[in-house]
Amino acid sequence: MKRRDFINWVGLGLIGSSLPVAIAACSSQTTSTSGDWQTVGTSAELNKTGQLLAKNSPAGPVLVVGTSAANLTAVNPTCPHSGCTVGWQAEAKKFACPCHGSEFGIDGKVQRGPATEALKTYAAKIEGNSVVVKPT
Repeated sequence: MKRRDFINWVGLGLIGSSLPVAIAACSSQTTSTSGDWQTVGTSAELNKTGQLLAKNSPAGPVLVVGTSAANLTAVNPTCPHSGCTVGWQAEAKKFACPCHGSEFGIDGKVQRGPATEALKTYAAKIEGNSVVVKPT
């Protein structure tokens, strides 16, 4: 056997033997976050402005509006039409997309297009000093 063939077989063996470990790591990560409450910030952060944007939370991008003393609303702030991040307009009680003008109600449903799909919503609550969300 040539040295090059030997190195190729050893490399393939290493890749093949590490593949089950990589698959197990990926699958355990996805099962632990699905259906569980995930922390996206603190109640102090939420109470400062009445909204909390967590772009890289374990649950994905989340925008929580409200205060720890009032009802909380949580949505994925990614506009389904253009992929831009929607903003919360407290006076009008709606989410608005800065790219194409789509508007969404506090329940995430489309109020004005061009978007045709609603924003993904989350259940949200305060646990201790943490704001937590769970996909609905």
